[in-house]
Amino acid sequence: MQTTPSGAYSFGPFVLDTGSYRLMRGDTVVQVSPKIIDLLLYLVVRPSILVTKDELFNALWPDVAVTDNALTQAVSELRQALGDDPSNPKYVQTVARRGYRFVAAVVSGASPTASRTDLQPAESTARAPVVGVLDFANVSNDASLAWLSSGIAETLTNDLRSALQLRIIDRTRVVEAVRRVGTDHDALRRELHIDLAIVGSFQRAGDRLRITARAVDATTGEALADSKADGLLDHVFDLQDRVVAQLAETIGTSPTVSRRPHRETSSLEAYQAFTEGRLKLETLEPKKVAAAVEGFERAIQLDPHYAAAHVGLGNARFWQYEMSRAGNQTDAALLARAIDHVRRAIELERDLAEAHATLAFLLVSAGRATEALASARRAVALEPGQWAHHFRVAHAAWGDERLRALARVTDLYPDFPFAHFEAAMVHIARGALDRAESVLREGTIVQDRQADLRQRYPARGLHWLLGLVRLAQEDVKEAEAEFSKERAFGTEQLYGAEFVMNACDGTGFARLRAGDHHGAASAFEEALKAFPDHARSLVGLGAALRASGKAKPADAAFARAAAAIDALRRGGRSTEATLAHAFLHATTGAADDSIRCLKSLLEKSDRPFSGWTIPIEPLLDPLRGSRPFQDILDALSARAR
Repeated sequence: MQTTPSGAYSFGPFVLDTGSYRLMRGDTVVQVSPKIIDLLLYLVVRPSILVTKDELFNALWPDVAVTDNALTQAVSELRQALGDDPSNPKYVQTVARRGYRFVAAVVSGASPTASRTDLQPAESTARAPVVGVLDFANVSNDASLAWLSSGIAETLTNDLRSALQLRIIDRTRVVEAVRRVGTDHDALRRELHIDLAIVGSFQRAGDRLRITARAVDATTGEALADSKADGLLDHVFDLQDRVVAQLAETIGTSPTVSRRPHRETSSLEAYQAFTEGRLKLETLEPKKVAAAVEGFERAIQLDPHYAAAHVGLGNARFWQYEMSRAGNQTDAALLARAIDHVRRAIELERDLAEAHATLAFLLVSAGRATEALASARRAVALEPGQWAHHFRVAHAAWGDERLRALARVTDLYPDFPFAHFEAAMVHIARGALDRAESVLREGTIVQDRQADLRQRYPARGLHWLLGLVRLAQEDVKEAEAEFSKERAFGTEQLYGAEFVMNACDGTGFARLRAGDHHGAASAFEEALKAFPDHARSLVGLGAALRASGKAKPADAAFARAAAAIDALRRGGRSTEATLAHAFLHATTGAADDSIRCLKSLLEKSDRPFSGWTIPIEPLLDPLRGSRPFQDILDALSARAR
């Protein structure tokens, strides 16, 4: 019989560990989202008690309007995780029209020591304090030093992370939170779950600079530590080191601050150019990316050994490459240059975690997932507490490893919307559409809340993907409603135009399913206004025109689709071209050719997630029910385990 010390709850073969916030079955972690953990915890602390639906809505989705279906899906996902039968429940009993009751015997006790994986380093059992560093105030209002507000905050964030046994929140996350709730410490505590806020200012007097900083208890507002450094502006790096050392000595457990010159730069001009380039890139405004490139290039010109600037330039080139995807022939040279810049950063400093993480992201886009995964794992080994590195592991991995990495991401960054998207990809490939729907509904709540924020991984696409899932589940009305929500977000942010185009396609598919052929054609034509040579839109348009009895215009649309597919292949986008060719073949009655295309997708060993949308692609409907197509679905599901 298993023992259960305080902080955990055991029932049947399961242990719900509130310390690590995960569900265990023996030594195995049961993969569920944080929202499902919230639901289970709410139920197990109230065994045998009727918990009403309203109570669960208030507990799980406070101040957010969600439908009954969201709760139903969450309970369904919990039952799947527990292996529970709703008709003969061992754990979760439905009380008709009222709510739910947890019917298993529950034993409460101490949180068991979590087993570690190769991605999770040994950590003390006590929860490490969480710290957020706010941008520093420019007291002298010196416009020429405006860049230093974020520069100091970024440097302190990185150095405190290296110096202390604390969890330091990314500066970009802090900036996003400040945009939402302001600088009130208690509001930031609720938004970021921080224990300490580092606030500060700097003031210039001639050629001298004074930096002051204070560590504030985010709950009480009490100042726990103060630091101050005065000196020449040209010695700003030494001033920052002194501030970090003073803070570390007061609030940290192991101050080991030491500047690594090869990681930074001794040039104030290079530091300024790099910081200004990073700030421009953070806006994610396409028109500012070129200026960001200029900033990073100037930083490297001033200091060729500035590793962080090479990483920044690699990121900027990558976003230029991403913006070129509007056409069928992307600028592959931009991606190659981006990879070269980041590899140069690693040559300069082989232990720069951000360089390894960035390289992983770029290599996935280059179709080299195996190399990407190795780089991402290296980043995690160097900085295991950094959520973005775990996301890079997830982005490069597939199946269970992706889901494990995403669970770690949401533990470190609960409101990261794209984690829900990438988890849903796995569930869709497995054919677990109910599970995918539950994950996406949770993600759309986050997407809606963050709609106006500019982020490196924008909150986009979840409504579109949920719409496709609902369409595959034969709910045409709700599917079209989700596509409409995605379109309402507009095209301004990065990937915005792409997902609006996808949502227009989705609307076309929903109208085709409903028999509205004219409305479907209009939706596909709207998608083509933004992406004139998009193959899937052209195939959809051809299908709508043919269903309307317009044979010649349909054939013309199919011919344009074939030309677009050829352009994709010439542009090095063979995976997209193969899937689009499968669409065209399926729609024009060449089922065997379509199956051959899909089989070739699954043979791409270094692209394990190729074809993950196959189970929900409307253009493959003519294949459904056939044995060859079922074999494709089975193979896709097996590969996603």
